[in-house]
Amino acid sequence: MPDLLIELFSEEIPARMQARAAEDLKRMVTDGLVEAGLTYASAGAFHTPRRLALSVEGLSEASRDTVEERKGPRTDAPEKALEGFLRSTGLTKDQLEIRDEKKGQAYFAKITHKGRPAEEIVAEVLEGAIRNFPWPKSMRWGAGDLRWVRPLHSILCLLSDEQGARVVPMEIDGIAAGDVTRGHRFMGPNEFTVSSFEDYEAKLKRGCVLLRAEERAETIWSEASSQAFAQGLELVEDRGLLDEVAGLVEWPVVLMGEIGDEFLDLPPEVLQTSMKEHQKFFSVRDPKSGKITRFVTVANIETRDHGATILAGNGKVLAARLSDAKFFWENDLRVVKEGGLEAMGEGLSNVTFHNRLGSQSDRVVRIAALAREIAPQVSADADDAERAAQVAKADLRSEMVGEFPELQGLMGRYYAEAQGLSPAIAAAAQEHYQPLGPSDAVPSAPVSVAVALADKLDTLAGFWAIEEKPTGSKDPFALRRAALGVIRLVLSNGLRLQLRELIAKADGRAEVEDLLSFFHDRLKVHLRAEGIPHDVIDACIAMPGNDDLTLLVARAEALAGFLKTEDGENLTQGFKRANNILTQAEQKDGVEYSFGADAKFAEVSEEKALFAALDGAQPKIDAAMASEDFASAMAAMASLRAPIDAFFEAVQVNTENQVLRRNRLNLLSRIRTTCGSVADLSKIEG
Repeated sequence: MPDLLIELFSEEIPARMQARAAEDLKRMVTDGLVEAGLTYASAGAFHTPRRLALSVEGLSEASRDTVEERKGPRTDAPEKALEGFLRSTGLTKDQLEIRDEKKGQAYFAKITHKGRPAEEIVAEVLEGAIRNFPWPKSMRWGAGDLRWVRPLHSILCLLSDEQGARVVPMEIDGIAAGDVTRGHRFMGPNEFTVSSFEDYEAKLKRGCVLLRAEERAETIWSEASSQAFAQGLELVEDRGLLDEVAGLVEWPVVLMGEIGDEFLDLPPEVLQTSMKEHQKFFSVRDPKSGKITRFVTVANIETRDHGATILAGNGKVLAARLSDAKFFWENDLRVVKEGGLEAMGEGLSNVTFHNRLGSQSDRVVRIAALAREIAPQVSADADDAERAAQVAKADLRSEMVGEFPELQGLMGRYYAEAQGLSPAIAAAAQEHYQPLGPSDAVPSAPVSVAVALADKLDTLAGFWAIEEKPTGSKDPFALRRAALGVIRLVLSNGLRLQLRELIAKADGRAEVEDLLSFFHDRLKVHLRAEGIPHDVIDACIAMPGNDDLTLLVARAEALAGFLKTEDGENLTQGFKRANNILTQAEQKDGVEYSFGADAKFAEVSEEKALFAALDGAQPKIDAAMASEDFASAMAAMASLRAPIDAFFEAVQVNTENQVLRRNRLNLLSRIRTTCGSVADLSKIEG
């Protein structure tokens, strides 16, 4: 069985598109081959700045013959119908079969489709993939109509086996497939032929091209780390930048340069962000001082002067960029020292947050008031929380954040420290945006927590008030992320907050119960990832105090653990049986059986034992629930499992004796009430 090798060689492909494009090529080609009747053992996709490559191993030589069976007209149908059927099948009348059907006899045709050789199918599939490739952006060039991300220069398409390699004959817009490719643009051979994937990869490496992106990334990281270590420094890890740079070079050459002394006093994050965004440089840090003192650039060529000229040129460009950053930094500090963060934030009144929710300045006023309300509930100083909220957004008007928006919050912390504000207020300026996602750190400092909660609750309540809620997959204002942020802040810090009250204080126009339901939906998603089923959460949401998320989760965790036990599972079934019998009886009789069960009417020992068990369990459950000891409440409830099972085995509830029937239904009501004081077990599925 032959192996297939494809390479599409072009001008430079943007780094951000390469990995996706390689996977798209693999998907489109392998899916097309399978749909055409070929099989294969394995496939691998590869990419460099100038090429997409695909290796398919164990491809079948040809597709199999197939037989299609088609039903035709009845034997007594008009001749015209039979003639049309014969034309559509390409058969003659004597090649048809006659079979008995329910309504008489009918003609049947068996059409044999001969298998096709792999070369023919590969050419057809590859041309379709190239012409319909899903590039985010593509272009045309020359006189042809082919579109590609950058001009496509050549197509390599080989089938190789023990007998050797053969080119798959195909041509697209004047580009004929061949067995020729090229190495590095400057250091490699202009053209060379290949005979297999192993030959292809080896010759590329000799031609100064590393085919595998992970190998290029590993080479960059290893060499950069070694150069940093040799000077007593450490490379700042940045996986995203590493992947991007690996897509910019085919032959990585790692070079380390120095940052001018005049820039070393800039905050390290400013240096790192500027070098990353503008130059795609890695940062090198002095572990003793924490300062960024060097940079690493990755060239795509080896030079006689070992990169000295490249470093000199990069150093000049970097100095110009860092001069801008230094100007922004010094200008922002001047504003802060002259008028404080209040002066910097004055322009927020001219920045619209939302046309129906006012300016950023209006929002700051709301957040500050809400942070002051929240502060006592999170053990924060109310004055500090209010002050932190008043200055936390000021850096949005700084020149540094204007240049590097990703530094918002962090620059606020630096400016707050420069103004001499307390460490708690400075930390809140940075941390109040957190958590930004499910894996982001959660603030724990009380002032930071107060401002972070106020920020997110103001956003949610405000958009709920103006009916701008998430719909389906659309969430333009990131309200799901804000709700998850509130949930993680509350749970990570063990806060006991009444969300209904806080939502109403954030914006009195908001539909409190609807927004609380949104929180519950996000909580289900969050807890499902931790193994707590949605029906368990629903059973706890149905209980009083469901706006206290810490209480709600503690109850859900205890119930989930209880239901995993044999007692929990059986007790739930007993509860459902009691609830079903009771509900049906109440609907039939038109009355509510909710009081009056008396042990003196108990006839059998199992009935008396259940009365005693309920009398003994209820005080224990009540005491445990009052102290929020849900585990003990569940344990007390578990003691009811055996008496309830025995009761249903021995007692007929709907007896003809109406006194006994009414007493037993009221006894079932006690079961429902007792079990329901812990959680609404009717919500439990199964």
